Amino acid sequence: MTESASKGFAAASPASRKRVIRLYYWFQFTFTLLFWVPVFFEYQKRMGLSDSEIYRIQSIYYAVFCLLELPTGYFADRFGYVRSMILGSVTLVAANLVAVYVTTFEGFTIHWLGIALARSFVSGAASAYLFEYLRRANAHAEFKQIEGNARAYSLFGRIACFAVIGYLMAWHVTLPYWLTAGAAFISLGIAALLPRFGHDAHGEALVAEAAALSAGDLSPAKPRRMRLRDGFRIAARSPWLITLMFQGVVIFVLDRLVSVNLFQPILHGKGFGLPAYGVMMGMMSFFEAVGSARPAWMRRYFTDIRAVFVLSVVMGLSVALLPAVGQLGTGVLLAVFSVAAGLSYPIQRQVMNEAIPDPQYRATVLSLESLIDRAATAAVAFLLEKIPDQTDKFLLSTGVACFVLMVVVQTTLYRLGRAGRDGAISASA
Repeated sequence: MTESASKGFAAASPASRKRVIRLYYWFQFTFTLLFWVPVFFEYQKRMGLSDSEIYRIQSIYYAVFCLLELPTGYFADRFGYVRSMILGSVTLVAANLVAVYVTTFEGFTIHWLGIALARSFVSGAASAYLFEYLRRANAHAEFKQIEGNARAYSLFGRIACFAVIGYLMAWHVTLPYWLTAGAAFISLGIAALLPRFGHDAHGEALVAEAAALSAGDLSPAKPRRMRLRDGFRIAARSPWLITLMFQGVVIFVLDRLVSVNLFQPILHGKGFGLPAYGVMMGMMSFFEAVGSARPAWMRRYFTDIRAVFVLSVVMGLSVALLPAVGQLGTGVLLAVFSVAAGLSYPIQRQVMNEAIPDPQYRATVLSLESLIDRAATAAVAFLLEKIPDQTDKFLLSTGVACFVLMVVVQTTLYRLGRAGRDGAISASA
């Protein structure tokens, strides 16, 4: 990007910056509003699927997600973050309609493959869009708080929805999927309003489309050929970056395990009824939103990397203790787990974005992190398919395994950091 372009972004008025941030908040709110999350397991069972078939679809979903993450991340870097977000919204609408009209094993497989494609289009692109916008406006230090706010607002929105979704499903069994399709359609319109920047199909820089961002002479940047393998090389040459990716694995796998894969089996095993599923999911969303809105709390006591370690340990212990408690204890542990998850996500995003050496491949590298996350979750779903009736043992084993992995990650990061400091001292001597 040229110097004049950077000045144009930096010169954007506070009002124009707030407008873009508000649009980002609304996009995240509507795109992530999956009404069916608390009840999809029950819905698929009512449509005739067995527990093993549901877990099999989940393992297929995560495996395909792994295959899609890097190509879609590269697509976002190559053709534009906003284009990728728009395609994600369109795909999400279609995927939810499939779940309404094709209620067979094959139909639900297609539905989940559509969800995988939609989320892979957005997973790296949305975060990369926000960080790049703020970086070009010389405001990237605000990323962690804004990303946390976006997650918090989307979670607060789910609270009321999840609290009543069990009753809405009892009234009309397909309504959760219709509502999700409607929210995805709204996210499509919001994405279309976001100002664009990055690279178009010819490799030329796109200028910001919003008038407030065109204060300077935004001349096209010199074309640069982008290649997917270069994104791999950037990550492979940074052991620090790769280690941070594995740090994110623990957070993502634990969160998906508790809030999606085993959420309904856990509650069913504790004696909760269908209407309580939405209420409990709403409660978890509330506490996660509280954490997401206040990531700065951890900075009072820890560095960002140490904060992720502490929060991951709390999440792992909460999961390991679930088999030993009743309904009240389950509610308390899920609340603690959700606060820790909410705090950890924006902090992990911040450290990952700051560690990426080449901004032009930001979405590609973030997608590589998501690929590792989904690969680990696919392995978890595959194991659940083989042992569908051993939930308690699996929760305990997962909690212990995640604790061990985080200790290994922290030890590696400490050694890499010390080696870097020693190298800097030797170079200056």
